[in-house]
Amino acid sequence: MASQLTPPPGVFVPVPTFFKPAAASDDVFEPTIDIETQVAHTVFLAKAGITGLTILGSTGEAVHLSRQERYDLVAGVRAGLNDAGFANYPIMAGVLTNSVGETVEWLQDYAKAGAQWGLVLAPGYFGKAVNQQNLIDWFTVVADRSPIPILIYNYPGVTNGLLVEPDTYRVLAKHPKIIGCKMSHGDVSYHVQVSTDPQIDHDAFRVYSGFGQQLGPIVLFGAAGVIDGLAAFYPKTVVRLFALANQGSFQADALSEVRRLQFAVSRAEEFIARTGIIGIREGIIRKTGLGALEGGRLPLKGRLPEENWTALHKLYLSDIEQIENSL
Repeated sequence: MASQLTPPPGVFVPVPTFFKPAAASDDVFEPTIDIETQVAHTVFLAKAGITGLTILGSTGEAVHLSRQERYDLVAGVRAGLNDAGFANYPIMAGVLTNSVGETVEWLQDYAKAGAQWGLVLAPGYFGKAVNQQNLIDWFTVVADRSPIPILIYNYPGVTNGLLVEPDTYRVLAKHPKIIGCKMSHGDVSYHVQVSTDPQIDHDAFRVYSGFGQQLGPIVLFGAAGVIDGLAAFYPKTVVRLFALANQGSFQADALSEVRRLQFAVSRAEEFIARTGIIGIREGIIRKTGLGALEGGRLPLKGRLPEENWTALHKLYLSDIEQIENSL
């Protein structure tokens, strides 16, 4: 059965971390985190219908921040949401490390700062040398020691190709404090196997994809939604697509709209595939005015050349731009 421990279905946004412009920072190579802008973007998303946030995941550059900065960012966002009238707004906080002890330390800090869940990256430093039983044991110990429930975060692109297999999710889903997963890879079969597995309580274990281009198909087969960077600057379109896909059955006109929205989202995801975190930050700035184009920490500092933005926007973002402006 679902409980208050389980995150709600819907669209979560893996928000980038905002940094102050170099001129406003003591160190041009390590610009200061900008909590005020972080809160403003968070409130923008909440008002647009976004279900919740993922703070300090891969998009949030958690690996570039100190322990104190990570705590301050989560605590500052929680306070800002409360002040804006969004008390108890869902927050997952990312844990991107490999040792059990340090992972639990991050989770303890996040619990104190106000996050409800930890999104814990599979320990992939040693890649495929880590077998599935090792993963089961590692996540079990982390969950046992964590003060907050956790989700399994599988992103092979940053973990040396390590994949969490469907049978491993089946075992871990039985743990009362392991309440979901985020799969940031393109294996739709893995998503569907886990989201339809009859041995998993799907009210207690949520399946999210990190790819908005998979939203419609996976939600139709029981997934809880997406944790998707495109929604950081086109939130209403992604929310609308989820709402329609989550109905499960369609009249002809609704199905036509789902197809139109999914095409626009999938097309726009090509922009992110080519530009990454820098492109997400730039999209937010261009769409909302929040942030600084030269923001970021090395090695992800910088912006897109103007001609690149213009060409990529025309090629990949024009459809979704029109839809977003109409909602």
